[in-house]
Amino acid sequence: EDADAALGSINFTTDLSALVDTDFIVEAVIENIDLKETLYTTLGKECDPRTIFASNTSSLSIMEMAQFSGRPDKFVGVHFFNPVQIMKLVEVIRTHETDPEVFARAHAWVSEIGKVPVSCGDTPGFIVNRLLVPALMQAMLMVDRNDASIKDIDISMQLGAGHPMGPLHLADYIGLDTCVFIVEGWTAKYPDEPAFIVPRCLKAMVEAGYLGRKSGRGFYHWEGDKRGDPVESLT
Repeated sequence: EDADAALGSINFTTDLSALVDTDFIVEAVIENIDLKETLYTTLGKECDPRTIFASNTSSLSIMEMAQFSGRPDKFVGVHFFNPVQIMKLVEVIRTHETDPEVFARAHAWVSEIGKVPVSCGDTPGFIVNRLLVPALMQAMLMVDRNDASIKDIDISMQLGAGHPMGPLHLADYIGLDTCVFIVEGWTAKYPDEPAFIVPRCLKAMVEAGYLGRKSGRGFYHWEGDKRGDPVESLT
């Protein structure tokens, strides 16, 4: 009954004109800056001047999208984590042009829907991915250097740091192509940041079509969501 009631309160549409008089829009289209430019340029022209825009991006610049919209003072990031129905955290991101009242409303909305908001400025990856993604890259650089095995790297972070899964297991779960997309975007935009680097093993696997869980092979063999043994040869 709850599910039916929830679905009954949702209007599904592909017509952007249906959004013109909304108060708050959360965008979650794919992580393609050209697509987002087209979307926000259109929405910025068509929506009511009071409408607040919130992007669910995990890695793109909030300020860049805010400029596309033509209303940077009414633009924030609201980054949810997968699976959304389980993960409680939402990063609420502001730029130097975000109206403080708009940011406060977005932060309050996240609390109202039962999530836990954290505040962050518009830094690459925000809080979680700015810390997490470089850590995954460091694990892969250890593989490049043959410092330790895939299995031992992951076990070490599980048992030594209390992580629920190791970094290479997690990278497979996220998708190695997604990892490349994020880091290559960062390295292109911030070439002087030493934490942003694409390891050789990651690039080689993606080029070979080994994308992790989604393709059945990455740092590990996979059968659906079931992880198998580490791969002996990565390329």
